[in-house]
Amino acid sequence: MAAVGARVGRGLALWRLARCLWGVAHGLALCTFVFPFLAPSQRMVRVGQFCRLMLQRLGIGIETEGLPLQGPVMFASNHISWLDILAINAVQPARFVSKADVRRWPLLGWMVACGGTLFIERERKRDAMRVVHQVAEALRAGDVMAMFPEGTTGKGHELLPFHANLLQAAIVTDAPVQGVALRFSDAAHAVSPAAAYVGDINLLQSLWAVISARALTVRVTVLPPLASSGKERRQLSDELRRQIETALEMSSRTGHD
Repeated sequence: MAAVGARVGRGLALWRLARCLWGVAHGLALCTFVFPFLAPSQRMVRVGQFCRLMLQRLGIGIETEGLPLQGPVMFASNHISWLDILAINAVQPARFVSKADVRRWPLLGWMVACGGTLFIERERKRDAMRVVHQVAEALRAGDVMAMFPEGTTGKGHELLPFHANLLQAAIVTDAPVQGVALRFSDAAHAVSPAAAYVGDINLLQSLWAVISARALTVRVTVLPPLASSGKERRQLSDELRRQIETALEMSSRTGHD
């Protein structure tokens, strides 16, 4: 949870909560009554608009650096929170690969699926191959895909080991891979503990920490694309990890965190 000095008043937090719940209701209405009549490209435009609005409702500022490619491209980002999807989509709407547990979240899981997310059972090795084929098909169709190679969330201070399996989809389709470095900060912390969705914290506790944080800001740094053609997936994974790690270190040194 955020430290006391970095928190807003209870009244403002409750106001943000009310706006957030209204935003979720709006998202459910979009998925139910609007998305069935839209082309996939039109849906992604709406996803980007929705995510930018949700960040505002949650009281989160956003700073961006770098230019995201249009599809086909695979984004690969460090992973801190469920907020990461909102932040990346606010900059460039994408179809995500997410853990299967997210699909089981009440209402929210259905909304995430509505945005074109693919779900993976990470505990089952064979499931990774199924998702690799699905991602490759999406890239061949010109989609923007996004994944979190750490496979789980961290506190934001350092990167966890990368898993390279899903990068195979970019390699077999010759799609570029574009790293994304995310850093959350608040009024009292260069790396905000309010944003970290780790350990035993549940979604409601995480939401309260986020809406209670003072001046919570996410910096989204979109890095130069890496060519995937002819590379081994471990080689590509190592290049990507070094690139994101360097970007996060530079962000700390230049005071952008």
